[in-house]
Amino acid sequence: MVESSLGLRGVFRDFPQGVGIVTATGGDGPVGVTVSSITSASLDPPLVVVWIGQGASAWPVLRTAPLFALHLLHAGQTALSDLFARSGADRFGQATRWEPDGDGVPHLLDAPARLRCRTSRRIVVGDHVALVGEPLAIEHTAGTSPLVRFQGRYTSVA
Repeated sequence: MVESSLGLRGVFRDFPQGVGIVTATGGDGPVGVTVSSITSASLDPPLVVVWIGQGASAWPVLRTAPLFALHLLHAGQTALSDLFARSGADRFGQATRWEPDGDGVPHLLDAPARLRCRTSRRIVVGDHVALVGEPLAIEHTAGTSPLVRFQGRYTSVA
């Protein structure tokens, strides 16, 4: 099994993936996690899917949160991506420009795209969960170069 897991990881290192951050709020305050497995799942009804590892520190909140936000990052946001990927980091400290929306869901102010979503369903698949969201509001600044992971490093598309 280890060989197939490593082989799968190797295959997808050579497949460029956009980088985003998922945020939500729970009893202890805001949570967030960097994600790179993101897709639109349906246009009718509009749905997005974000894959979250069940071991992610944000998962206990995302497991029950009725709302979450998906922020798609631009090429200049590697430090923000790293911050939200690091265990034990102060993700919502002074290094992060954010504010809660009307429902308390953290809004990362510098992300070029934000999808505020109602959680539609959660589907457990192996060690991850497909977090399916119905976008309630979309904010998008067109023309930015997205942050991308490729071969284990950040890159951008020109």
